[in-house]
Amino acid sequence: MGEEMGLRERKKMRMYQEVSEVAVRLFLEKGFDAVSVAEVAAAAGISKPTLFRYFPAKEDLVLQMIADHREEAARVVAGRSRPVDALRRHFLDALERCDPITGLNDDPGVLAFHSLLYGTPSLVARLYEYQERSEEALAEALGGGLDARLAAAQIIAVRRILAQENWRRVAAGEGVEQVRGDAVAAAERAFGRLEGLLEDH
Repeated sequence: MGEEMGLRERKKMRMYQEVSEVAVRLFLEKGFDAVSVAEVAAAAGISKPTLFRYFPAKEDLVLQMIADHREEAARVVAGRSRPVDALRRHFLDALERCDPITGLNDDPGVLAFHSLLYGTPSLVARLYEYQERSEEALAEALGGGLDARLAAAQIIAVRRILAQENWRRVAAGEGVEQVRGDAVAAAERAFGRLEGLLEDH
């Protein structure tokens, strides 16, 4: 039974991924507002009701690409005695790998995706909803309560702003290696300032 559930879950995740990839390709070609949900469903070979069962909003077709990161911060701090330090090291490792989530990546496909995401108002609004869920999960991992919620909000904001600044510079034509040093220094500085937030928590 467990194996069957695991198989079903993998098929479902594959469906999410495949439909999202089809949608993002269409949005990049024609623009987010120019492509209908019906058009995405047809291109993905599924019915419109099926698509809506997987993706309640059109914006979710794009945000699926970063859905894995929604509870990442909560996973990183789970069981850690120094959560901000764990998040700092995690972000620095991601910068080293040029993980697209850090903004420090000049792959044309990644740049195009970020331009789509940050250049479409309805996607930006939906992104904030995703980030609120990240905050909630992180606050829970930090023990809950007002102090944890305040800390989580600041941590998520710091990660977002660092990534946007990196993306902005790379999108403007600076090379990854030109930006990397500043990106690492900015991350060290920002997480250093956050370090005191949780000391008494």
